[in-house]
Amino acid sequence: MTPAKKKLLRFFDDLEGAQQEMLLAFAEFLYHRAEKRHDLPKEPLLIPRPPTESVIGAIKRLSASYPMLDQGRLFNDTSMLMTSHLMEGRPSVEVIEALEALFVRHFEQWRSEQPEEV
Repeated sequence: MTPAKKKLLRFFDDLEGAQQEMLLAFAEFLYHRAEKRHDLPKEPLLIPRPPTESVIGAIKRLSASYPMLDQGRLFNDTSMLMTSHLMEGRPSVEVIEALEALFVRHFEQWRSEQPEEV
């Protein structure tokens, strides 16, 4: 195992449950950010929001709903919202609504940057 993998596992093991979930969500977020962005839909897939959803679940759902968006551009705002929930106790429903608005804003910007089709 490489030193980086050992270090990551050590960090994971030293964290508590919610922080481990946050680390996993960020890892998944970065993983999807690195994927190739060709042949992606031009409109959101809009996966319905389940009645009970965690903030991490919402990030996964929204990332899947908007696969055309560059996750790197969303990373800072998404992580700040996640932190406000986990560390500051901001209600999950409020954070999920903010996440949904964030993804819509980024989608509108992405759409405005796309070349017009002939």
